[in-house]
Amino acid sequence: MVDFGIAMTPADYAIAPVALAEAVEARGFESLFFPEHTHIPLSRRTPYPMQGEELPREYSHAHDPFVALTAAACVTKKIKLGTGVCLVVERDPIVLAKQVASLDLISGGRVVLGIGGGWNAEEMADHGVTDYKRRFALLREKVLAMKEIWTKEAAEFHGEFVNFDPIWSYPKPVQAGGPPILMGGESRRNYARVVEYCDGWIPHPIPGVDLAGRIRELRETAERANRPFASISLSAFRVDADERVVDELVRAGFHRIVFGKRSDSREVILPWLDTCVRLAAKFD
Repeated sequence: MVDFGIAMTPADYAIAPVALAEAVEARGFESLFFPEHTHIPLSRRTPYPMQGEELPREYSHAHDPFVALTAAACVTKKIKLGTGVCLVVERDPIVLAKQVASLDLISGGRVVLGIGGGWNAEEMADHGVTDYKRRFALLREKVLAMKEIWTKEAAEFHGEFVNFDPIWSYPKPVQAGGPPILMGGESRRNYARVVEYCDGWIPHPIPGVDLAGRIRELRETAERANRPFASISLSAFRVDADERVVDELVRAGFHRIVFGKRSDSREVILPWLDTCVRLAAKFD
């Protein structure tokens, strides 16, 4: 059984998050994912990582994902509400833990927390992350600290980057232990991160990357760490509405296929959703 979801940046010029969420749920999709960029520095020193593409306009026009997902939660009942991905290193872990827990409570336990290390060094630096090469070490501590807050009545954390004495922080998430955490990115270095402190992997299919082979490598990493591979969920993110691509991903073993499209108007997005519905129906 494969679940199908939708990902789009909720930009200020595009279909509104509420209208999109209602349309996604009405069409029977399993999930809706919103990405994150707080801003784009005008320097543009860090190149956009997708070769051959210009930086999309939506990156500098995005709503805050948790505000947009809360709006979506208020008009839906079933769809899972995901970040794809949350730039954890740019956020305070105590505040983020409360935001995620609050959304999980408001939505009735429907949050999926996709996370990533990010690519825009200048954007991170504006948030005080000056050592770009150590961003994953920072991300790890922030995630572990949030898990303490979600699961302990009196939580504390003492690390290299995150440090706080016992605190009370409520609400707690509806989902025991906190929402599922999915690591984004196609790098082989992510295998150990997924296995150590995540619930799943959410890579983006890109030309030249053999995701089926990467899944086999992830399985081997999990086996070496004595973690059951069945405990790791596999989501393919921002997938083109192409039957051949979807078929390859399903055969590779992905549990969730998240169709993605650049931010656009209601007149463009709703027909595209219908196309995705028809394609998903071929894999029932």
